[in-house]
Amino acid sequence: MELCVALDLPTKEENLELVKKIKEYDVWLKVGFRSYIRDGAEFLKDIKKINPDFKIFLDLKLYDIPNTMADAAESIMGLDIDMFNIHASAGVKAMKTVMQRLSIYEKRPIVLAVTALTSFNEEDFTKVYEKSIVEKANQFAKDAYESGLDGVVCSAYESESIKNSTSKNFMTLTPGIRPFGEDAGDQERVADIAYVQSALVDFIVVGRPIYKSENPAEVVKKILEKI
Repeated sequence: MELCVALDLPTKEENLELVKKIKEYDVWLKVGFRSYIRDGAEFLKDIKKINPDFKIFLDLKLYDIPNTMADAAESIMGLDIDMFNIHASAGVKAMKTVMQRLSIYEKRPIVLAVTALTSFNEEDFTKVYEKSIVEKANQFAKDAYESGLDGVVCSAYESESIKNSTSKNFMTLTPGIRPFGEDAGDQERVADIAYVQSALVDFIVVGRPIYKSENPAEVVKKILEKI
């Protein structure tokens, strides 16, 4: 299991200060909508200047028509990142088109498909997708697996069933992790470290418990010791 630290702070400067505080640790860094839209590709370069060994997860959740998604995925190839994601609900054709476009490259980033956002509870999810979270997440995961993706973004509660219905090597990345039982905030389906270990999760994303701490490096250290 690997730790991915979410860079979700209000300013570029705050995010980079956090990166400096944890630069000695072997972790992934997640760059999402707000940070990327505000700070752009230069922000990714700034991260690498602090520690070129940091691996970057570009969390943009691409969702559009197949060719537009494939165009965007190909543009991502020029950003020196290590993992990005697309929405499984864009459909099998879109996922296959993305992977076919990337197949020409000798080396490409890990590509994950978003199944059910962890902000959904069961009732709200069913209103949108007309199926339970577990049922639909597994369906999305099978579609992603058959489309040639490397894994999915899901909650810890779907991870094990997804691996059982696809492959043990099919990666799961789980946001909304509260490593030591911290407050859930705006997330509905959160889990602690003990649970994600039992669920065979490959990547955990931790944000608030790290960047809201007075000593982020110490929290990172404790998480890495635990996993």
